[in-house]
Amino acid sequence: MRVSVAAFAATLLITGTAAAQPASAHPNPVPLRTLAAGTGVRIGTAVDMAALAADTTYRGTTAREFNSVTAENVMKWESVEPTRGTYDWGPADDLVRYARAHGQAVRGHTLVWHNQLPGWLTAGVADGSIDSAELRTILRNHITKEVKRYKGRIYQWDVVNEVFEEDGSLRESIWLRRLGPSYIEDAFRWAHAADPKAKLFLNDYNVEGVNAKSTAYYELAKRLRAAKIPVQGFGIQGHLAIQYGFPGQVAENLARFEKLGMQTAFTEVDVRMILPVDEAKLATQATYFRGLLDACVQARRCTSFTVWGFSDKYSWVPGVFGGEGAATLMDEGFVRKPAFTAVGEGLAEGR
Repeated sequence: MRVSVAAFAATLLITGTAAAQPASAHPNPVPLRTLAAGTGVRIGTAVDMAALAADTTYRGTTAREFNSVTAENVMKWESVEPTRGTYDWGPADDLVRYARAHGQAVRGHTLVWHNQLPGWLTAGVADGSIDSAELRTILRNHITKEVKRYKGRIYQWDVVNEVFEEDGSLRESIWLRRLGPSYIEDAFRWAHAADPKAKLFLNDYNVEGVNAKSTAYYELAKRLRAAKIPVQGFGIQGHLAIQYGFPGQVAENLARFEKLGMQTAFTEVDVRMILPVDEAKLATQATYFRGLLDACVQARRCTSFTVWGFSDKYSWVPGVFGGEGAATLMDEGFVRKPAFTAVGEGLAEGR
């Protein structure tokens, strides 16, 4: 599929050509990105590059509705360096060009994570051929190379992703085991050196409200900022499910990070439900999207609200959560759900 993406980059993606969408995709003529103007919040989506290349409705909707985009997968380490020393920047470059052609900002995702690492790296650590000293050098080189490549073209980077467990303890990973907890501050220093103007974020799930996990991030951020480490943002993923209730103290959670002088952002929002779909579930879903959006719009320093895909046609949820789905703003036919309307109304009222 990467070949087809590259082919489109030379024509459709760069020129911005997009086919007209069905009327069902546009019951409201005002795009979300227009409604977001004046709120101080960019409205964004994760982008599936294969869908962007192959699906004209997906491509046109991405351009029309959003002024910020995040690579769903193509900036992750396993994608950009599948073989040691051999890089495949094509799909990530395609997204950056597409965003520029459509007046969109780009969020970088993600530099340090325990998942989606290239096989050569995990195998080398496992068999001892990559020792701790070499691993640190490899990590530094990866961060530096990727951030420098997109210097000046990415406004926010998720530098360190999902480093805490639910109880607030540091997550076991090759980074913690081999490098110790200092890898977190090192990653921020290296990213900042590579692009001093990009805002650098911590990022995780189940940290919407005040709880043990979000408090661990708060204490980490406070400690690192006191040590002059360039930790500048806290990213809240926002993967919710209506059967578990809406998280408490979301506004209070944002406020305490902002009091540290940090930006905040909702970075991967979707709201899944147990299937089948019905009107009551869709109505509840809409209130969850609106609840997170309102917290962002009303916060002093929440700068972006990104949904993790906008159509159920390309959602990751059914493949991970059995019997659940319908987690995005549009159904598989790109028809807007009540959640889409709720987000639009929230943006309009937040101006």
